[in-house]
Amino acid sequence: MSFFLLIFQHCFGVCCHNTTLPCTVKESLKEMIQGLHHITTVAGSAQGNLDFYTGVLGLDLVKRTVHFNNPNVYHLYYGNQTGSPGSLLSFFLLPAVLRGRRGARQVNEVGLAVPQDSLGNWLDRLETYRISHHPVAEKFGEPYLTLYDPDGLKLELTAVSTSAVPDNETRPEINGLHQVTIATNHLQATADTLTDILGYQLLGQEGDRYRFITPGSSGANIIDLLDAQDEAAGQKGRGVVHHIVFQVGNNEALLAYHQTISALGWEVGAKFDRPYFNSFYFREPGGMLFGIATDQPGFTVDEPLERLGKKLLLPPEFEDRRFAIQQHLPQLNVHRGGSSWFFSKDFPADCLKQDNW
Repeated sequence: MSFFLLIFQHCFGVCCHNTTLPCTVKESLKEMIQGLHHITTVAGSAQGNLDFYTGVLGLDLVKRTVHFNNPNVYHLYYGNQTGSPGSLLSFFLLPAVLRGRRGARQVNEVGLAVPQDSLGNWLDRLETYRISHHPVAEKFGEPYLTLYDPDGLKLELTAVSTSAVPDNETRPEINGLHQVTIATNHLQATADTLTDILGYQLLGQEGDRYRFITPGSSGANIIDLLDAQDEAAGQKGRGVVHHIVFQVGNNEALLAYHQTISALGWEVGAKFDRPYFNSFYFREPGGMLFGIATDQPGFTVDEPLERLGKKLLLPPEFEDRRFAIQQHLPQLNVHRGGSSWFFSKDFPADCLKQDNW
């Protein structure tokens, strides 16, 4: 089916039948998605990752835990001070893994929302910390600034009018996720997943980029699809997004989505009851690994708000191995909120401005 037909369906309310679900079933799901919950990426050095996201970007480390299938791997979560869904970036720290390569069927850009008039402050900050960046550009009427994290993940700081004004101009604020850009060589399939299953609506088009938005959320609610028909699939590894997760408000909605997507015959995993959210994951027909998660119980379920990220939290089944796990994991020098950040020796040269060395 052509993408023109998708636009026709969007404008005139015609239901697409590629996904083989009755329109009434799909319509009942569309209001359940509340935008993005979190994005998970593979990274290398734990200390370099921590220094960049808390030190340079000023995010809070809100949970220090491990991979549920491999307790010898850190899983770090960064976000706002409360660790709210929609503010979260998480990382599997795998230093032995080679750097990946951006390409089709991958998230190519992760956008973070910053206050509308803060890009000048951000430019000054990146220059101070000697972080390489692109000039300010614009898409869909929003100015943004591109930079790369220590593992090569492409980040965009997007000036958004709805973002809160920072309390401290010396430490510019990030107000959560803004958008993710998926490069796809199966544009129609992924677009159908967004519109017919996840309730997104086509907002606009600029060249090869199509912007989708979920109307039920005021932030962390944009997915851009980049038409990459002739581009080869990317390569997994460090600096490549592993999966993106969408948010629902309760377990009933999660179960409804699990049953609905399972009925499509797609590759769907079991539903997991994790300490911080319940979730499941599925591979959509365009090749992307998506997840859906609840917004509760949240990160304060096992440590108080003022102590978030201060200590290693293990799943109960690993507690009897705590000493061995801690001996294996690298020690982290935590600088909460970037207040006492130091220049990390773990930053690779291509993350830094070469003319300052």
